[in-house]
Amino acid sequence: MRRPPRKKYYRPRGPSAELTRFKKLALLASFLALVVVVLGAYTRLSDAGLGCPDWPGCYGQIGVPGTVTDISTAEQAYPGRPVEQGKAWTEMTHRYFAGTLGLLVVALAFLALRNRKEKRQPVLLPVLLVPLIVFQAALGMWTVTLLLKPVIVMAHLLGGMATLSLLWWLAMTPGREKTGIDESLLAKTSVLALIVLFAQLALGGWTSSNYAALACPDFPTCQGAWWPQMDFGKGFDLQHPLDTDLSSDYAGGVLEHPARTAIHISHRIGALVVVAINLLLGFLLLRRSEIKAVAQAGIALMVLTAIQVGVGIAIVSLGLPLLLASFHNAMAALLLLCLLTVNRLLRVKL
Repeated sequence: MRRPPRKKYYRPRGPSAELTRFKKLALLASFLALVVVVLGAYTRLSDAGLGCPDWPGCYGQIGVPGTVTDISTAEQAYPGRPVEQGKAWTEMTHRYFAGTLGLLVVALAFLALRNRKEKRQPVLLPVLLVPLIVFQAALGMWTVTLLLKPVIVMAHLLGGMATLSLLWWLAMTPGREKTGIDESLLAKTSVLALIVLFAQLALGGWTSSNYAALACPDFPTCQGAWWPQMDFGKGFDLQHPLDTDLSSDYAGGVLEHPARTAIHISHRIGALVVVAINLLLGFLLLRRSEIKAVAQAGIALMVLTAIQVGVGIAIVSLGLPLLLASFHNAMAALLLLCLLTVNRLLRVKL
């Protein structure tokens, strides 16, 4: 009697070694991008954005002038810009890390093209990251050459956040299936939260680049009033009064107090919107408690939001301490990564 054929069992194929290598490199690049974002915030907040008056070098040198002769030569080449080694090193450290990140982005694009025949290998996004990082470098150059023009500084911040976001998305992508959870309210709320947060990041960048963080020295009121004197027209005019003179220096800010107050209050209102949407999304995620990863993401989102609110209030109450303000930027980046993770979790098989 003929035996029936034996059943064959197949194990699901995991990501290949090439995809695993790509994912690890994307994760490393994501971590480095986060470091670059935080270093950029520290550079901006410590008034070191013009620590080196030229780009990509520093006073015409590869590194920071250190000897008496080098400092004297540098100050002769750039009169009116005395060498401040602390600020110069802060600026150059940021550039060194950013340059390393650029090399990693190029390596990711190379790996993606080499692995393009792999079914789950993303190709378009890694390749598009190369021109993005080049444009981001150009914004870094213009930040210096245009003497901290606010619209350029804000664009540089958003470019850094966009780079971080795309790298993190790549780090989560290989090996994940796009199936999705069938709950439209949850998915729409997660997308809305991401959009609103990015708008708030732009407001934060505009607040910082216009030196409006201390326009309201008290909380929850501003200058002792709930609605102080404000000038929204000038506060959000992208063409500043000094733009007709390309040699204008925006360090310290050029707007009058009512304009800065309008920017600060707008950032506070934006924060209220972000908090409301994040808490709603966190609650909706916790309703899916049968899916552990989704529930954990909801808890993380609400905890990060609460910490960010506390840090923001402390910054106003304590008069913008440098380390706390830098931490505020780092928390904003972590909130962005958390929301990206939420959006990814809602689109994969768990």
